[in-house]
Amino acid sequence: MTIEPTTLATGTRPLAVERGALRDTVRAHLSHGGGVLLTGPAGIGRTTVVSQLAAEAGEYGHRVLRCAPSYTERDSPFLGLIDLLTGVADDTLTTLAAHERAVLEQTLLRRCGPPAAAGPGAGAGEATERESLVLRIAVRKVLALLADAGPLLLVIDDAQWLDRPTAEVLNHLARRADPGVAVLAALRTELAPAPLAHRSDGCDSALGLCPPPVRRIAVPPMTAHELAELLERHDHPGWPRPLITRLHQISGGTPSTALELSSALDEHVRLGGAELPGPDDPLPVPDSLSRPVLDRLGALTASARHTLLMAGASGRPTVELLRRAGRPNAAADLDLCVRHGLIRALTESDNGAVRFLEPLTPMVLRAETPYEHLVEAHRALADACDDTVERAHHMARLTAGPDPAVATRLAAAASAARRRGAPGTAARLGRLAAEYTPAGQAYVDIDRRLTAAEDGIEAGDLDFARRLAHEVLGDAERPADRVRAWNVVIDSCGQAMAEIADVFPEAVRDAAGDPELLAQLHYRMSWRAWMVGGSAARAHGHAVRAAGLAARTGDRRTELMALTQQAALELFLGLPEAETTLTAALAAPHDVHAMTHHNGPVYLKYRFHLVRDELDEARAELRTLVYRLRQRGSADSLSQCLIGLAQVEIQRGRCRPALTIARQSLRIVEEAGLSQGPAWYALSLAETAGGSLRRALTAAETARRHSEDDDDRLFLPRALHAEGRIRLFVGQSARAVELLRRAGELETAQGQRDPAARRWHADLAEALAAAGAPDEAAAVIAVARRQAERLGRPGVLATLDRAKAAIDASRGELTLASRTLESAATRLRATGYPLEEARTRAALGRVRRLLQDETGARTSFASALRIFSKADARPWIALTRTERDRAQDAPAPPAEAGSWSDHLTSTERSVVARAAQGATNREIAAGLVVSVKTVEAALTRAYRKLGAKSRVEVARMVMTHPTA
Repeated sequence: MTIEPTTLATGTRPLAVERGALRDTVRAHLSHGGGVLLTGPAGIGRTTVVSQLAAEAGEYGHRVLRCAPSYTERDSPFLGLIDLLTGVADDTLTTLAAHERAVLEQTLLRRCGPPAAAGPGAGAGEATERESLVLRIAVRKVLALLADAGPLLLVIDDAQWLDRPTAEVLNHLARRADPGVAVLAALRTELAPAPLAHRSDGCDSALGLCPPPVRRIAVPPMTAHELAELLERHDHPGWPRPLITRLHQISGGTPSTALELSSALDEHVRLGGAELPGPDDPLPVPDSLSRPVLDRLGALTASARHTLLMAGASGRPTVELLRRAGRPNAAADLDLCVRHGLIRALTESDNGAVRFLEPLTPMVLRAETPYEHLVEAHRALADACDDTVERAHHMARLTAGPDPAVATRLAAAASAARRRGAPGTAARLGRLAAEYTPAGQAYVDIDRRLTAAEDGIEAGDLDFARRLAHEVLGDAERPADRVRAWNVVIDSCGQAMAEIADVFPEAVRDAAGDPELLAQLHYRMSWRAWMVGGSAARAHGHAVRAAGLAARTGDRRTELMALTQQAALELFLGLPEAETTLTAALAAPHDVHAMTHHNGPVYLKYRFHLVRDELDEARAELRTLVYRLRQRGSADSLSQCLIGLAQVEIQRGRCRPALTIARQSLRIVEEAGLSQGPAWYALSLAETAGGSLRRALTAAETARRHSEDDDDRLFLPRALHAEGRIRLFVGQSARAVELLRRAGELETAQGQRDPAARRWHADLAEALAAAGAPDEAAAVIAVARRQAERLGRPGVLATLDRAKAAIDASRGELTLASRTLESAATRLRATGYPLEEARTRAALGRVRRLLQDETGARTSFASALRIFSKADARPWIALTRTERDRAQDAPAPPAEAGSWSDHLTSTERSVVARAAQGATNREIAAGLVVSVKTVEAALTRAYRKLGAKSRVEVARMVMTHPTA
C-alpha cells in the first residue's frame, strides 16, 4: 500500500495542523502493508492524524473502510463491524457462498431472517461456534475481494471502545491478513481498554487488531510552532511568541487544551478589557479545564495541598527542598498526591524530584490560593533553596516596587544563568533586575535592559530583544548605549536586513566617530552589503575596516567576528589570503562568544574543509560545535550549525541522519521565531537526497519565498539552486535552466570566484545540455574549470566532467561521454562523494543504453543502486530503478524455438510459467511468496520482452517452445 500526501486545493485553509513528520512515519510503514497503532491521551490529536491519513488514502485511489466506536457503543455486539462495512455494497456479498452470505448479512443487520442452517445434528453451541467461524471467513473473503480491486485501508479510531465480537473478528483477520490490506488504529492510552484487555484469544492490547508487521507510535505533543499554526487556523488572536510559548508549556502541547486556554485568554483580553498578562502573571483557565483539577485537589488533606502549592511555586521542587522549606511530612503528602493523579510517582533515579502530571495543576492551585499564602510559600522557598537563580526568583515575588538589593541579586542571578547556558532565563531575570532598579540609577537600568536584550537575542526571543532596545533608544543619551541598542535592533532582524536600511545612518551618527563603536557597525554593514547589496567586494571592505578598528581599540570579540567575515568573503571571492585570515581569527586570545557563534571562526573552519573535499574533518568540527551549542548557545547558532551538518551528512552519503538533522534545524527556527529561509533550504537538500522529491520541491519553493521576502541575496541563490536541481532531476529541464541560470547570475554578480563555495555550475551545465543549449553549457564549464584548477578543487572538477559528458551525449559523442563518466565516477569515489558517484554511474548507465550495451547499462545501474541503497537515498533509488527497468523492458526480438525464457529474469520466468498454466495473479503471488503487484509488474515486463499482448499468446508460446 502506498499513500501519497494530498496537495491542498488553492484557497483552502484546513483547521488541522499537518503533523507532517508523524504522518510521514505512519505512511512509510503502511506503504509496506501491515498495521500501525497510534496511541496518546485525549485531545493529543490522534483522530485528526487518522482522518488526514484516511483522506489522503481515499484521494489517491485507496479503498478506506472506517469505524469510530464511542463509549456508549462498547456493549453493542458487532456495531464496529457494521460501521466498518457500511460502505460495502450488497453486490459485493453475492460472491460469497450462500451460507456465508446469510451469516454476514444477518450480522450486518441486512437480513431479518435466520441464517442458513449450520448442518444436521449440530448442537446450539456447536452451531454458534460454526457461525462465528463462517462469519470470519466471510469477512475475510469480502476484504480480499476489495483488496483485489486496489489497496485497502481499515481505519479503527478510538479502539478502546470497540465491542468484543468485532475485536475478535478483526483479531482473526489480522493474523491472516491478505497482502493488499493495511490497518490504521488509534487508542486512548490513559483509559484501560476493557473490551480489548481480556479477549479469549489471549491478545491483551489493541495491537492485535493490526496485521504484522505492526508498529506502535505514540502521537507526540505539538511543538510551539505547530500550536501557533493551530491557533491561527482556528482564528485565534496572533499572540506574541512568549505568550505562545507559555500556552505551549501549560497545555503540555495538547491541542484541545491549548485551544481552550487561548479562547479563555481572548475573552479575558478582548471582552474583559484586560491587558495581555506578563511573563509572571497567571493565565485565565476556563472552568472546563480547572474543574477536573479542583476535584482532585479537593480530595487532598490541608497539609498535602500546602505541600503541593510549595512544589508548584518552586522552579525545581524536590522532597529535600520542601523539607527544608518547612514541610517535614513532604514525602507522605506527595504520596497522597500521587494516589490522586496529580504528580508522578517519586523515584530514586529522579533524586526525589517532583513532577506534575499536568502543567495546569500548579497554575490552578495558585489561582485558588490566597495571596498571603503564596507570599509565605515564596519566602520559605527563598530561605530554603541554595541556588542563586531560584532564590532571586522567589525574592522578586516578595518585593513590590524598586529595591536596589533585590535588583543586584537579580542581576547576579542573570549572570549565573548566562554562565549555565540559559540565556532565556538570563534575559527574564535581567529585565526584572532593571524593573527593580531605583529611578536614580539610570545608567545601571539601561545597562541591565541592554544586557537582557542581548540575552534575548541569544535565546532567540527577538521580539523581546527588539522591544527592550527601542525602550533604551527612547531613554539613552550616551553614544555607547545608543549604538549598543542599535546593534540589538540590527541583530534581531535575522536575514531580513533590508527592512532596517534607515538604522545604519542613525547608528553611525550616534557613534560620533568613536572607532570602537564604528568597528561594531562596520562589521554589521559588511553583512548588509553582502546579503542586501549583493556585493561580496563591498562587504569585504567593511569587514577589513571593522577588523582594523577593533584591533586598534582592543575589542577582541568584534575583531574576531570581523576577521571571520573577512576570511569567508575571501574564500567566496577566491582570494589566496583566505587561509591566512582564518588562521588569524583562530589565534589566541580567544573569545568564548566568537568561538561558539555561527559567524565565528570555528564554524567557518568546516566550510574550508568542505571546499578542500575534507568531509570527515568538516563533520568532526560541526559535531563538536553542535555539542557545545546544545549545552549553551543561541538558537540561531545551533540552527545554522545543524544546517551545515545536514549538508555534510548528505555529501557523505548519510541521507537519513541528514533528514533528521534538517528537520531539527527547521523546528528550532520555527519555535524561536528566526528567519526560516536557510532551514527550509537545508530541508530541501535533505528531502532531495533521502526523502521525497515532492516534499523537497515544496521546501525549496518555501526557502525561495522566505529569501525573497527578506530580500536576502545571500541565501536566495542557494534556494534557487536547490529548486533548480529538483526540476532537473524530474525532467523539467527548461524550468531548471531558468532557476539555475538565475542562481548563477546572482552568485557571479556577488563576486563568486571559487566554484567549491557554491557548487551550482555542473547542475546548470547539465540542465542546459538537456534543454538543447550545449554551447552555453560548455561556456559555463569552461569558466568554472579554470577557477577550480587554479584553486585545486578535485571534487568540483569531477562533477564538471560529468556535466561535460552530458554535453558530449547531447551531441551524439556517446563513446567519449562513456569514458568521461567512468573517469569522473572513479575520481568522485576517491574524493569521498558517494551520492555524486552514484549519480554519475546512473548517467553512465543511460549512455551505455544508448550505445546498445545493455549488459554494461545494467551493471552501471546496479552499481548506482548499491550506493544509493547504502546511503538510503530513496528518491534516487526510485529514479535509478525506473531507468534500469526501462533498459530491461526494451522490446526483445521474437522468441525462437526453445528460447522464450532466455530474455527473462528468474522471477519473470516463474511468473510466466504459472500464468501459462492458468493460475491467477493472486495464486501466483501466494505460490511464489511475493505481492500481487510484483506479479503484475513481472508479467508486464515479460509481455514486452516476448512481444506478447495477452496470457493466451504467452501460454501458446510456452507450450509450443518449452524450456529445456
